[in-house]
Amino acid sequence: MVFMGRPGAGKGTQARELCRRLGIPHISTGDMLRGYLNKGTPLGIEAKSVMDSGALVRDDLINEMVRNRLGLPDCRNGFLLDGYPRTVPQAESFKAILKELDQPQPVVVNLVVSYNHIVKRLSGRRVCPVCHRTYNLESQPPSRDSVCDDDGAPLQQRSDDCEEAIRERFAAYDARTAPLVEFYKREGQLFEVDAERRPEEIVEALSHLLQVP
Repeated sequence: MVFMGRPGAGKGTQARELCRRLGIPHISTGDMLRGYLNKGTPLGIEAKSVMDSGALVRDDLINEMVRNRLGLPDCRNGFLLDGYPRTVPQAESFKAILKELDQPQPVVVNLVVSYNHIVKRLSGRRVCPVCHRTYNLESQPPSRDSVCDDDGAPLQQRSDDCEEAIRERFAAYDARTAPLVEFYKREGQLFEVDAERRPEEIVEALSHLLQVP
């Protein structure tokens, strides 16, 4: 499966819960890239030099990281990708990777949410700097004000959760990633889900759509 959606649509939250129910790995390209960087692998070193220059990591590097990850044994019975593909050229490469690995073409889920709803959601988002658990002051608040339920660490607001930064992230998404919606519609693999609901309602809708027990 592939999860798509604008920043703040809830891809990570929904992906983790579905993967728990299905017993398949949740593969975030952001986490994967950080792992390569931390391990100091050749791919990670090359990606770091690109990122340090302020440029985006090249498609061929990202594609190779994805190919290596999907070739591991835990992906044989399925996986869920979050953050890849981001562009139509990446989607074309992804088709070739799946064919090479003798995997079927993916089910693609687009979590649909409006700009105004995203601003409201992200401006209330808080993250634990220790365990990285995410809260929302409106829909999923911590039990105690401004501290993590799990470890008591003071919660933080991400710098990119202010409205100006959200607007810039939306523009970047719409320019680079939104064309994927049309690509996967043409492929006949796209399902769209209303993501302007409570997280537990969204995951139940996804479970019904994907026939997850």
